[in-house]
Amino acid sequence: MVLDTLENLEKYASLNPLFAKAIEYLKTTDLASLPVGKVQLQGADLVVNVAETKPKTKEEAKMETHNKFIDIQIPLSGTEVMGYTPANALPAAEYNAEKDITFFPGLAESYLEVRPGMFAIFFPQDGHAPGITETGVKKVIVKVLA
Repeated sequence: MVLDTLENLEKYASLNPLFAKAIEYLKTTDLASLPVGKVQLQGADLVVNVAETKPKTKEEAKMETHNKFIDIQIPLSGTEVMGYTPANALPAAEYNAEKDITFFPGLAESYLEVRPGMFAIFFPQDGHAPGITETGVKKVIVKVLA
């Protein structure tokens, strides 16, 4: 897992062959003006998803992992709290291959505040519980083939 500010995003380009293309898009696009929906940057391998979440408590946020994709999550309209637990500390659960997601019961081990101007990267080994906000938030989620 990585937590940093957008001004440092380019420092992470070497972590995955598709990160450079994702970073170029994120740096050259007015993210706040993007409508809700998906933009394919490289087929299904690199997708930008703009979403608006509803208010969610820590108890309502489900821990999740992805086997095939890395998430780059960027809150735009407000602070988002994201839970984190290493995947190897999570119980066994059923993987949904079609949606590339496994949901887990219970709360995260720790919680991070991610404010506008920041990002979090979650790799397949990172359990995360995103979307915890009192008011909901507009955010960008970049799905990158791992």
